[in-house]
Amino acid sequence: MSFTEQTPTGEANNYCAIDFGTSNSAIAVPRAGVSGPDEANDAGDGGMQLVELEAGQPTMPTAVFYLAEGPDLVNLPRLYGRAAIATYVEGHEGRLMRSMKSVLGSALMDQRTDIGAGRSVSFAEVISSYLLQLKRSAEATQGGAPLRRVVLGRPVYFVDDDPVRDAAAQAALEAAARSVGFEEVGFQFEPIAAALDHESQIDHEELVLVADIGGGTSDFSLVRVGPAQRQQLDRRADVLANHGVHIAGTDFDRRVSLACLMREFGLGSYGKPSQGQPAREVPSKVYHDLATWHLINTVYRPARVAEVRAMRVNFADERYWRRLLRVIDAHLGHDLAARAEAAKIAVAAGGDTVVDLSLVEPGLTLPLQAAPTVASLSGDIQRIVDAALETVKRAGSSAGAVDALYFTGGSTGLSSLTAALAGAFPQARPVHGERLASVATGLAIYARRLFSA
Repeated sequence: MSFTEQTPTGEANNYCAIDFGTSNSAIAVPRAGVSGPDEANDAGDGGMQLVELEAGQPTMPTAVFYLAEGPDLVNLPRLYGRAAIATYVEGHEGRLMRSMKSVLGSALMDQRTDIGAGRSVSFAEVISSYLLQLKRSAEATQGGAPLRRVVLGRPVYFVDDDPVRDAAAQAALEAAARSVGFEEVGFQFEPIAAALDHESQIDHEELVLVADIGGGTSDFSLVRVGPAQRQQLDRRADVLANHGVHIAGTDFDRRVSLACLMREFGLGSYGKPSQGQPAREVPSKVYHDLATWHLINTVYRPARVAEVRAMRVNFADERYWRRLLRVIDAHLGHDLAARAEAAKIAVAAGGDTVVDLSLVEPGLTLPLQAAPTVASLSGDIQRIVDAALETVKRAGSSAGAVDALYFTGGSTGLSSLTAALAGAFPQARPVHGERLASVATGLAIYARRLFSA
């Protein structure tokens, strides 16, 4: 008996697919009027739709901000996604929670963490809260009808080389899903999900290297796809190898910031020689913290501000010190981080660019040439390429045996990165999926097959 036949009349479409990502998440639901697997093409774009989670956005940052100020703290006021990050950046009192997925399978899941104003929550509660926000957003698009069934994406390994913890991680995510009202919970591997759209368009078996490169990690999976595999629900045997490194988009932004932007604020500059001693380089810790997203707010603490004020004597050119102090006094660190990211994207898209720094000093601009900017990323890019080659090696295969490179994840928009990967697999044809939504779209395809069979 099919899942559809087991559900009450009118509830055949009470399912969804959730990509609970480390950096961003998405949820897909059936389109109105589509109830069976034959009523839309197999690629899923006629049968499922991504929910608009924020204005015009089908994906939402995986972030929760618990407010520690306001009249009603008892009910744990919180914000999600872009609103959560914006509130944190603006300096409001509270606790920002990101990368919650990395806690799955660890002892931290049931531990409580302080969120300010004498309150605490467990990481399990944080994850459940976020999933409930996704679920409610999706149900609103369905006229308020409850969603009772879900397919969740999962990495090939939540925890490397530890089957017990890996199983515990999936169980914890399933428990979180059930706690917010899902009665049936299925899983599919994220690299298989990413490759499903590609699989629906080919008429022969292929070896595909899925390159999922986001904000925090670069993950590679060698998978087997083709018409013979297309209708199989259990695809574990088709994941031939998996490997990755903790290098990705935020590392690129940090490199650009340190190699280029922070030079305008004194990084690498020297003080004045004194008493026959050679000039010393300006202390660099504050610059590294300003270039690291999650450490920026630490620089605004009173002790750190006092430290920077005392650094005046370290600068031969006090313009650098004044600019640095302006960044800290005006809390411009996250703005600079965003400009570093924009510069990276601009260089990747069209060569040389100019960074406007007039918010720090009137008329201050920074011309960036493409070649040295890209060169600052070369070490990280090579480590990512090495991880891709290692993935194929672990499968007992070779670079020449790979038929296609499937790119997904926000950082695959960096042309120097995708070009380096393509160069390492010259026989493979590059295929570019939706950078932020490929996994969610693939999970939607799988959900239709699972729940509409």
